[in-house]
Amino acid sequence: MEQRDFTVASFNKFLGEKRLMGSKCKKCGSLHLPPRPLCPHCHEAVMEWTELSGKGKLVAYTAISVAPTVMVNQGLGKNNPYCSGVVELAEGPKICARVLGVDTRNPERIEVGTPVKLEVLERAEGQEKVFTLAFKA
Repeated sequence: MEQRDFTVASFNKFLGEKRLMGSKCKKCGSLHLPPRPLCPHCHEAVMEWTELSGKGKLVAYTAISVAPTVMVNQGLGKNNPYCSGVVELAEGPKICARVLGVDTRNPERIEVGTPVKLEVLERAEGQEKVFTLAFKA
């Protein structure tokens, strides 16, 4: 695998390849998502990239009806809320992301523990493609 720094830019580049990558400490084995160059557990800088399955479960969520401009332009907002949640991956780390495939107009029907899997969203921003982490129920 090509050597990449442990940065948000590298993480997003992997997302563009439809890969969910975290950093794993070679000393203590702890796994981190988003990736980081320094282990917060043992404070060593001996990290390696590791690919995660993208499978997990929803452990917390909220339905949001006040959307940023980019999402309003996608039709989301007051009359069409979106879901943001915390996903616990099968490998253990938790990460916040958009959650698709749930009833955001009836958020009381969304269930903690719902199985989810990686879904990378892609949109054009000028000549660039922007990739966003999401999970689908």
